[in-house]
Amino acid sequence: MGSRDNLWKNFKWIWLICGLFGLAAGLGAYTLYASRSWVYLSDNSEACVNCHVMGSYYQSWAKSSHTVWANCNDCHVPQDKFLRKWAFKATDGLYHAAVFTAGTEPQVIRAREGTHEVVLENCIRCHSPLVTEFTKMVPDYESVKNGDRKACWDCHRDIPHTYVSSVSSIVYGSVPLPASPVPDWLKAMTGEGR
Repeated sequence: MGSRDNLWKNFKWIWLICGLFGLAAGLGAYTLYASRSWVYLSDNSEACVNCHVMGSYYQSWAKSSHTVWANCNDCHVPQDKFLRKWAFKATDGLYHAAVFTAGTEPQVIRAREGTHEVVLENCIRCHSPLVTEFTKMVPDYESVKNGDRKACWDCHRDIPHTYVSSVSSIVYGSVPLPASPVPDWLKAMTGEGR
């Protein structure tokens, strides 16, 4: 009888561990589903409006001259090396997810230090004939940080985004907001589906 009791105690722990693992896996899978995480694997600019606070930035880009030639990632993500691009997307994406989930985003969103360097590299990459032949001043980010040179956005502040005063300045009718991830059966239970 004693060995059977020990066996049962060991199985209780196994069931508890399996249950906790199943709960964590289920919550993790639902989080990936609710956040539409797979869209971030593409270069589609509509992925940016998964977070509603990016709506005004999407809207200003969509009305700019860049909308025909460049998506969000063309400017905001490194383009020189495959691993650098995906490492940057992962770290920047996790930062954005944490800030937006916690609700700590500022009213007016501005690029962080690492993004400034990437945006400058991408301006030069796309506009290299203009920068190198006509102006003969290829700014490197270190000289911009030190104040020895100007960055592209010092003169071209509203390109490709027109002036965005705040996250609340968005007109939702012109932004392709994603559909709700809440299933219909849950909406019906909560009364939201009426």
